[in-house]
Formats: sequence, C-alpha cells, structure tokens
Amino acid sequence: MKLSVLVTTYNALAWLEKVIWGYAAQTHRDFELIIADDGSSPETADRIRALRRETGLDLVHLWQADEGFQKCRVLNKAIVTARHDYLVFSDGDCIPRADFLAVHAARAQPGYYLSGSYYKLPMHTSEAIGLDDIRTQRCFQIDWLRAHGLPTSRKNLKVIAGPRLARFLNATTPTRCNLKGSNASAWREDVLRVNGFDERMQWGGLDREFGVRLLNAGVKARHVRFDAICLHLDHPRGYANPERVAYNKALRKSHARERTIETRHGIRELQATGFTPDQALVPYTTGTA
Repeated sequence: MKLSVLVTTYNALAWLEKVIWGYAAQTHRDFELIIADDGSSPETADRIRALRRETGLDLVHLWQADEGFQKCRVLNKAIVTARHDYLVFSDGDCIPRADFLAVHAARAQPGYYLSGSYYKLPMHTSEAIGLDDIRTQRCFQIDWLRAHGLPTSRKNLKVIAGPRLARFLNATTPTRCNLKGSNASAWREDVLRVNGFDERMQWGGLDREFGVRLLNAGVKARHVRFDAICLHLDHPRGYANPERVAYNKALRKSHARERTIETRHGIRELQATGFTPDQALVPYTTGTA
C-alpha cells in the first residue's frame, strides 16, 4: 500500500532529524515523506537535503513563509502535493516506531479514519535519544526509557503492549477516538470531501475539528492508540494562545452541532488563490527556502 506521510515542522531541526531517521527505520517502505514546513530558517532546508541523501527516503520538503502559526495552511498544501491515496499525519516532534506505518497501512479501511496517540517524553529523555537508539529501536524499550528518566505510569502500556494486548486495549479503551494530528490517517478522497483543514484555526484543537467534519461526512473513527506508537519529544509551546484555543473550541462545537462537512476556508479556497505545489517545493539541490 502506497502512503503519503505528512509531517509538520517549524524551526525544530534537532527534533525533526530524529523523526526523519525514525521513518528511515520503517518496516513498511512504500511511502513518500512530505515535510510540511511552516516557515523554518534555511538551515532546515539544508539539513533536509542532506538527510534525503543519507536516508534514501522519498523525501519532499514544502515550505511557506513564516506568518505566525499557520499549520492548517501548510497541511492543506501538503495534501494537494501528496501523490498517494492514503494519508498519514504526524508532527516533527514525534519519532515513529519501526512498525508505525505498517500498522496504519494494515488497519486502513474504506469509510474509516485511524487515530492514535503519542507517548510523551520529558525533556531529558528526549535529548538522550540518539541516531543509534532509533536505528536499533532501543529507545522504544521500556527499560531504556526508564534508565533515561522516564517516570513510572500506566501510560507505559503504550510501549509495553504486544500486538494481541494492543488490539484488546484499542477495542476497550474508554478514550474517545478524536482525531489527533500527531498520529492519524485517512483516505485522501475523504480529506478532500471535507475540504481539508480549516485555515482559520491556529494551535489548539485544529486536528479535532478536522475529525469532527470527517465524522459528519460519515467517516467512522477507529483507534490505533496502542499499536501505532510514536514518541513525543518535549518542547516549549510559545505559540499557545488561550483566546485562540477558545475560538477553536467554539468553532468545533458549532461544526458538530450544525453537522458541517466542508469548511469554506480550506483546500479549494487555497487553490482558488492560484496555489500549485511547485510554489512551495524546496529544490532538491542547492539554494535556500
């Protein structure tokens, strides 16, 4: 199954490099990796060029000018650019376990979107993960994580659970299957049907609102919470804005109440401005973003 993997980033190169090496370790190999860059400095473009050579990945870098937190816009650009029919969404601070894409591919089913979670690490554990830890996958082993400062928690089940237990936990978890942009997948056809992400939204629930419109369109939700595993690297959130979060929440509730399917601030409106993927693609060779 061919996948288009959409990973967002903004000036977090050390974390992004770990994430890209995580995709280089995937057992499912038939995918393109699109880095959806919301305005990072030229150093990010230079390193992505080098990582394309070092990893051998089908690595695409999309860049837009820094105009504040505009994740929805760059995600819509990535959706337009994607070449394959099934889309996997994640972030540039989430290292995927080697079977991450294999799980999404195996569990994909028409009429459904998949939503997982992430395993949140403290800063000192995040910093301790090196390239060899990703290549060997030992950073996903609970003993390694505990040795590097991870506290004991019931959430450790996310990395401890084997395939059989993971299926049971996915089926019985009381957690609602809200779409989480750090770990989700959907058919491109369904994503286009709801007109992609609502570009009015900034940080705080933009992924959940997207999921609400998919549900309104008749797409059902399915958990991959305990088997599609990614490690979330810690970072500050200087972009968090309580007023924007409240706005996003009100918009999501409105769309749920009114059974809204298509946003009027999405992909079609982006294309109406004349956007084409070549406008955002960063060259594979020399040059800056």
